[in-house]
Amino acid sequence: MKIYVDADACPVVSIVEQVAEEYEIEVMLLCDTNHVLNSHYSEVKIIGAGADAVDFALINLCKKDDIVVTQDYGVAAMALGKGAYAIHHSGKWYTDENIDQLLMERHLGKKARRASGKNHLKGPKKRTEDDDVRFYQSFQKLIMSIVA
Repeated sequence: MKIYVDADACPVVSIVEQVAEEYEIEVMLLCDTNHVLNSHYSEVKIIGAGADAVDFALINLCKKDDIVVTQDYGVAAMALGKGAYAIHHSGKWYTDENIDQLLMERHLGKKARRASGKNHLKGPKKRTEDDDVRFYQSFQKLIMSIVA
């Protein structure tokens, strides 16, 4: 098992590394040339800039039973299709049971924004310590369910 992180602007990299180190699981952080990272624990793979370049590289690397950390529903769907596990930065697990609904909601939201002419959204709410605790607990639970 290996953990792959869609690390462009990922707010939970340090938590992923902390938990992975506890369980001695390899981590690869994938980012584009605009988000160069350094890590004391993880392998960092810098992918050339380009629309979805990091996403496709991540999916090409991940295998069955790996874990993918991403906020992108499309990446999560492709990871699930390969038999990998996927988790959102919020701690929500992507599953075969919820991914179609999430993709549909994303599609409908995009369609509504296009129809209204509003293309610029407010960014996500400021991340709190509680958000980090929720992700930590959920991520650790996911790993324990896999290794048990």
